[in-house]
Amino acid sequence: MPIGAPAMRTVMNDMITAPIAARKPATKTVHGVTLSDDYAWLRDPKYPEVTDPEVLDYLKAENAYFESAMTPHAPLIETIFQEMKGRIKEDDQSVPARDGDYLYWRAFETGGQYRKWWRRPVAGGPDELILDEPSLAEGKEYFRLGALTLSEDGRYMAYSIDDNGGERYTVHFRDLQAGIDLPDAIAGASGQWGDGTIEGTLGAITFSADNTHLLYGLVNENWRIDTIKAHRIGTDVADDIIIYHEDDIGFQCGVGMTHDRKWIVVAAGDNTTSEVRLLPADNPLATPILVRARKAGVEYDVETHGDTLFIVTNDTDTNFRLCTASITAPGDWAERIAPKPDFYLTDVSIFADFFVVEGRENGLDQVEIHQFDGSSVKRIAFPESSYTAGLDENPEYAVTTLRLSYESMVTPSLIEDYDVATGARTTLKTLEIPSGYDATKYATERLMIPARDGTEIPVSVVYPAGFKKDGSHPLYLYGYGAYGIAIPPGFSTGRLSLLDRGFAFAIAHIRGGDDLGQRWQLDGKLEKRWNAFNDFVDVAKGLVEQGYTSAGKICAAGGSAGGELMGVVVNTNPDLWGAIAAHVPFVDVLNTMLDDTLPLTPGEWPEWGNPITDKAAFDLIQSYSPYDNVTAQSYPPMLITGGLNDPRVTYWEPAKWAARLRVNKTNDNILLLKTNMGAGHGGKSGRFESLRETAEEFAFFLWQMGC
Repeated sequence: MPIGAPAMRTVMNDMITAPIAARKPATKTVHGVTLSDDYAWLRDPKYPEVTDPEVLDYLKAENAYFESAMTPHAPLIETIFQEMKGRIKEDDQSVPARDGDYLYWRAFETGGQYRKWWRRPVAGGPDELILDEPSLAEGKEYFRLGALTLSEDGRYMAYSIDDNGGERYTVHFRDLQAGIDLPDAIAGASGQWGDGTIEGTLGAITFSADNTHLLYGLVNENWRIDTIKAHRIGTDVADDIIIYHEDDIGFQCGVGMTHDRKWIVVAAGDNTTSEVRLLPADNPLATPILVRARKAGVEYDVETHGDTLFIVTNDTDTNFRLCTASITAPGDWAERIAPKPDFYLTDVSIFADFFVVEGRENGLDQVEIHQFDGSSVKRIAFPESSYTAGLDENPEYAVTTLRLSYESMVTPSLIEDYDVATGARTTLKTLEIPSGYDATKYATERLMIPARDGTEIPVSVVYPAGFKKDGSHPLYLYGYGAYGIAIPPGFSTGRLSLLDRGFAFAIAHIRGGDDLGQRWQLDGKLEKRWNAFNDFVDVAKGLVEQGYTSAGKICAAGGSAGGELMGVVVNTNPDLWGAIAAHVPFVDVLNTMLDDTLPLTPGEWPEWGNPITDKAAFDLIQSYSPYDNVTAQSYPPMLITGGLNDPRVTYWEPAKWAARLRVNKTNDNILLLKTNMGAGHGGKSGRFESLRETAEEFAFFLWQMGC
């Protein structure tokens, strides 16, 4: 299409009109290589505002095409949605957890999209509604609670909300004692994906122990959290004091509290390096204590017990070790638990009378209780051969029982109390499935499938009972493989809608995640990035060889960096897949990593490489970047999603990729792009709206599999 042609034309594809984006050639030269990009115009020059009519018209046309293509399958979408909704206890609530003088819990009401937050005095008294998410979300297309924390005396509550998906949160305050909202409001604060707990989390917000200040992270114009400030309740936000500022554009910072609530933690880091400072919790304006200066490649986290620091670090081994140090000499580390070749130490939680070590052995979660004097170590046993487990909410410091969570691919999640002295376990809650669930109707396995270099890749599989391994069944294969994020073999009520229609479901625990330790992560990043992609393909082929499915019957899915995975494997092995779902996919990798003005780019260089300064990194990224490697070939049916307000994977990445795929693919397989015009990286908010999007994906796969 010549320059200056209309923004789009249409072609007929199975009687459905598909938009074709205008081609406007743009070039740039990097390391002597000329890069051509016909769809660079889809990035609105006013971003993060997106107002360009041509850009918006194209996205709206793609959305209209998506709707027209999926309309014939609306009854199936509705059926699946109602199935998934029927498996959710609508008036569900969390197990109350004690924190100081109160018990706290969250509850959904029947039909509610969002939670209400409650508390009541331990000594007795009426229930008190402290936060009403449904009221806050009323009339909003998007709503997400980022973080919620309370002052030590239980009087003040601070919470942050995002109402467009752009991840610039506004912090609000409430005086629970007086029952009034305070005028204080902090715009542009950092947030976190709501984890459903009452406890503050590093990277979010925390009160000082003297109940006077809230410490928070501030997002700069590039969406990077580079400043920690202290706000004194009742004063002008303009007078907030800078506690810490990070000058390295690749680092971000966060704030939290040690479990004993004696120290405020101010942490800075990127994907490979960290640095921690401590402030007295009752004196947040004091001079911070630097634990140890940053060193490239060294990560560490800090907890405290009295005057002793407990430090989890990878300074000598990728499986991490536990060290201790005195608060008076925080950089002098003494080894408490040496690294072990078969145990990946992931976290340490400190309590008054013991500490808990969490980690993974052969990729499976382990929880150990250690006495401070070293007199005993007790590992908690779990009943199945494949599962995910760990500490749940434990806000109190002086406890005799631990709150644990457990689930597997066939066992619904449960919450239990574990008596530290006796080992007795008390089940407090098991996930209730109102429409019914019979675990005997399903079976799960943990496989080891060799990759092409001989490395054994763990695979978690679940399928309906009586499943025949004769290659006749479709299979849903999920993967991620980046940032050291492990994908646990957990339970999903939504997944049952595929299993009950004859699908198997598998998770490929590929390199790039840390499922088998940090070495597993390192073997799938930077110059070894191709391992992650090859692992996923080889797992798929291995599942075919073992009869779980056949080539062309695999529905593969991934989001964000997992969307990058989808983009690579669909370029390299298009005939292997029956259909692909790529959600908010990071597919324009080379262009994004070449643009250091984008929100996350500098912090991402340790994960992908810096193609601006490093020709080898440039060449490597160019070799796999999905957008840059689209070719004229047959592609499987594809569903691609994006979010207009997404600051992590910007909307134009999936849009450009879909545009290039549509004009290059040589077959008539359907290609759909859906952009959430009022949401960000996590898709639509609200528990039922997100279910409906899953129902759309499942219906797309069932349609393509002829089920």
